[in-house]
Amino acid sequence: MSETPTAEVLLIVDDDPVFSRVLNRALSRRGYQVITAGSADEALNVAAAQPPALATVDLKMEGRSGLTLIPQLRERYPELRILVLTGYASITTAVEAIKLGADNYLPKPADADQILQALQSTAPDTEVAVADTPMSVNRLEWEHIQKVLSEHDGNISATARALGMHRRTLQRKLAKRPVRQ
Repeated sequence: MSETPTAEVLLIVDDDPVFSRVLNRALSRRGYQVITAGSADEALNVAAAQPPALATVDLKMEGRSGLTLIPQLRERYPELRILVLTGYASITTAVEAIKLGADNYLPKPADADQILQALQSTAPDTEVAVADTPMSVNRLEWEHIQKVLSEHDGNISATARALGMHRRTLQRKLAKRPVRQ
């Protein structure tokens, strides 16, 4: 049985306390009642106590990934608008997030207005800008690694074998921030 969310409650799920605090303050000033959680498990408990209407979910957190939280939130709160907000954006994770039930996906850094726009937009944007230049070789490599990693369910060793690279090399590449376009 799902509960009806209160319109003004917005859930922030992010393991970065500084980011959560800044976003909380910005969204509170815009009239939202903000609740925060530092992990996927904590998010379920917080949401059960105060059902949200909107949620931002970080992709890469300690413990379970934000991707694992999306279907659980979607099942409990079918009307919930979910935005995946991540510093580790890739095409593969964006596609997976949408498949799992996220309504939108934004790379960090994003400001409060961009976040609210992404949470509130319900229609696809056919006017979205298309890049003038193709992705850099480094960005293409990052995207390919993310795709293969997803195909191997996050298994680093299996991904390294599939890519023909040493596991430690792959771990070093994954520990870095994603390459910008």
